[in-house]
Amino acid sequence: MADYTGLTDLLVEQEGAILRVTLNREDARNAYSNEMIDSLMRVFDLAECDDSVRCLVLSGAGRAFSAGGDLKQMREHSGMFEGDAVRLRSQYLRGIHQVPRRLLRFDKPVIAALNGAAIGAGLDLACMCDVRVAVEGAKFGSTFVKLGLIPGDGGAYVLSRTVGFPRALEMILTGRLVDAQEALQMGLVHEVVPSDRLLERSMERAEQLCSLAPLALRLAKAACYQSWDLTAEQALTLAASYQGIAQNTADHDEGVDALLEKREANFQGR
Repeated sequence: MADYTGLTDLLVEQEGAILRVTLNREDARNAYSNEMIDSLMRVFDLAECDDSVRCLVLSGAGRAFSAGGDLKQMREHSGMFEGDAVRLRSQYLRGIHQVPRRLLRFDKPVIAALNGAAIGAGLDLACMCDVRVAVEGAKFGSTFVKLGLIPGDGGAYVLSRTVGFPRALEMILTGRLVDAQEALQMGLVHEVVPSDRLLERSMERAEQLCSLAPLALRLAKAACYQSWDLTAEQALTLAASYQGIAQNTADHDEGVDALLEKREANFQGR
């Protein structure tokens, strides 16, 4: 088991094969800080190499998932919002852009337990996760234009891949808020539950993923993300390569045996 101590603006707790990660800046509605970004990078790096972890559940402390950017720092032009255009460009590339780069190549499943509002970069962080479970009453918005900004953290990329280009464009251009039921209808979230069921339901989904063959699950996720921008021929070549790996694992043999013997499979990650 990896050592997840010493993190800033982030809480981490492991329950079996599930790593629960909580954005922990409740006083700022879990808006990003440079320290939070550093902590997230450390957790993703450790969790990817930690064989005891099969799935992550990401949530926020308090009543919001994440407000995205810190408005106080924006007003003061401090922290990650300090500097001229050249400096800000560099800070984005070296700072918050680490999050989409890392999550888009993180090959274990990530479930977003959306305990409240996910706004701006907070919405984009949710879209970087693989499965999204939201509480009733949650609000979502790509509200950058209302602040005279653009989706500068990768939102134009991940939102359109989550809800489709026309819906993403409309949300980005208007900056309007979407409630949980509309988010469910447009495919922005996969499920809406009462607030007292959020953690339980998110953990149920995580446990279901943890019961599957972990190597196959990681390869399947990688194949989906990597195939998005490939030609059909390139995607088929990638699938053949990954299938060649998966089909030579003990978990594949166990899955076939379990199905033929009409029992639950016991996958070991080998």
